[in-house]
Amino acid sequence: MVQNIRTRDLIWIEANRFRGWGCSECPWVFNPSGSPTGNSFDEMMRNFELQRDKAFTSHVCADHSKGVR
Repeated sequence: MVQNIRTRDLIWIEANRFRGWGCSECPWVFNPSGSPTGNSFDEMMRNFELQRDKAFTSHVCADHSKGVR
């Protein structure tokens, strides 16, 4: 038996009222918990990306309705 398993990807979204990162398989979008922190621009970018990637990895597509973003 072959299962149809779709992998989700972190994608860049540009819409009328949103520009940012989201899921390719559900309406989840990344909402940062605050301003990036760090002692340099590079450290702030790394911290932002870590926060984004952790949020993406831990979200459950089934918890987000299949509505319009």
